[in-house]
Amino acid sequence: MVVNQLKTVVLLGALTGVLLFVGQLVGGASGLTFALIFAIIMNLGSYWFSDKIVLRMYRAKQINESENPRLYKIVKEVSEKSKIPMPKVYILPSDGLNAFATGRNPKHAAVAATAGILRALNDDELKGVMAHEIAHVGNRDILISSIAATIAGVISYVAFMARWAAIFGGRGRDSGNIVSLLVLAIITPLVATIIQLAISRSREYLADATGARIMQSSSGLASALEKLEAGAKNHPMRNVNQATAHMFIVSPLRGGAFLKLLSTHPPMNLRIQKLRNMKF
Repeated sequence: MVVNQLKTVVLLGALTGVLLFVGQLVGGASGLTFALIFAIIMNLGSYWFSDKIVLRMYRAKQINESENPRLYKIVKEVSEKSKIPMPKVYILPSDGLNAFATGRNPKHAAVAATAGILRALNDDELKGVMAHEIAHVGNRDILISSIAATIAGVISYVAFMARWAAIFGGRGRDSGNIVSLLVLAIITPLVATIIQLAISRSREYLADATGARIMQSSSGLASALEKLEAGAKNHPMRNVNQATAHMFIVSPLRGGAFLKLLSTHPPMNLRIQKLRNMKF
């Protein structure tokens, strides 16, 4: 767990370094300042409103105990074990097998599960999944992911502008400027994306481990992940926004080897193996 926390700090530092490099490359000290201000503004907006946006995007419905006693009581039990305020509980009208957590902090959090996952998992497995999601809340992963995604988005946006500048204003530039423009337009967004994905994968490992420790057992979550992996292939979620894929407990996106290489989630077999090897 400590290793994953340290890895996140290092990767966020590297991502911020790429952002500062882009700002410096675009406009020296003034460009660097603009990039920082732009990133801070976008981070605040994403941090404050992302929960409402994503829940509305997937037509999630908030439920109380009378509407779904099983899910509500499981979330309440796991919250008490984790010593985190109980989040709001939502159900997504989807046959896909998935779940996610969102919200700006533990006092303003929500967990959501698909209708499909409620049918497919037994109570121990569902507790493991909810412990994983509540672990995301306790570890402030929503905030960390928002920061990483925003910084990477700023870098990609600046790179997009640089590509247009190269197309329409590239003639007459000296070779040094052209090389800098190519680095900005092609290499920096790729590096930023790779770092962002590494952060996302490290937080998934950490949520797995934290969730298992909350329940003092890794068997429920490990078993659930095996079912969810099969469910993602047989009953993939529809109309998934790629920008929100990192939020789900398993990637809702389907694809070949290249997409798996750029996945927001670690390989499922490694996640399950780590859980099976945990000692309590």
